[in-house]
Amino acid sequence: MGEPAQKRLVRKLDLERFLSTVKPLPSPRASLEQYTTSEPVAATMLYLAAYTYGDIEGKNVLDLGCGTGRLSLGAAFLGAKSVVGIDIDETAVKTAAENAALSGLDAEFEWVIGDIQAIEGQFDTVLQNPPFGVQKRAADRRFLEKALEVGGAIYSLHNHPYNDDSLAGRLRGSSHGSAQVAPSPFLARFVEELGGKIEAVYILPLVIPHMFGFHTKAKHEVVVDLYVIRRRN
Repeated sequence: MGEPAQKRLVRKLDLERFLSTVKPLPSPRASLEQYTTSEPVAATMLYLAAYTYGDIEGKNVLDLGCGTGRLSLGAAFLGAKSVVGIDIDETAVKTAAENAALSGLDAEFEWVIGDIQAIEGQFDTVLQNPPFGVQKRAADRRFLEKALEVGGAIYSLHNHPYNDDSLAGRLRGSSHGSAQVAPSPFLARFVEELGGKIEAVYILPLVIPHMFGFHTKAKHEVVVDLYVIRRRN
């Protein structure tokens, strides 16, 4: 018998180009912290999940707070078997379904309009860019609770506790555009209490364009933390 066929490694640049074709939300709401996950951050998140940790290809993936489906579609682009996306915003979910229909991808998609608490069952992998809690304190905790309830591996973006302009610039100038750091002691305890274990934390530079009336700059660069979490058996 011959050797099994080598799986195709998708280039990160090709992934970013694909993500750039996903239509954003036409009218984002500040109250829901509907900030689009930038192509570089989404691509890094998905690339780590797929090729460093093996949690995308052939997996059943859940996207909590899916927005217009950028992370969902990126997971399908990298070989996810099935993807469920849920968001409380009806317009966002309808846009995600349109994006999926236009993508030509083979994955099985299911789109749900509703609160994340409506999700039941078990998923191999959960992807999420939850509200950071700027508008509503501790909004991200509900997402972590649900993710650890239904997911085996969780990739979750959170606000970095010590943001400064120079840190984002240094990350952008590095060869990988990211660096590993220690987890927040609070989140480490919170995840542990929920039956999870933090495997790694990566800091990434995120560019937020001018989206809302209270924004005073054309764009704002912050640093976000990507948490890689495993649920304990």
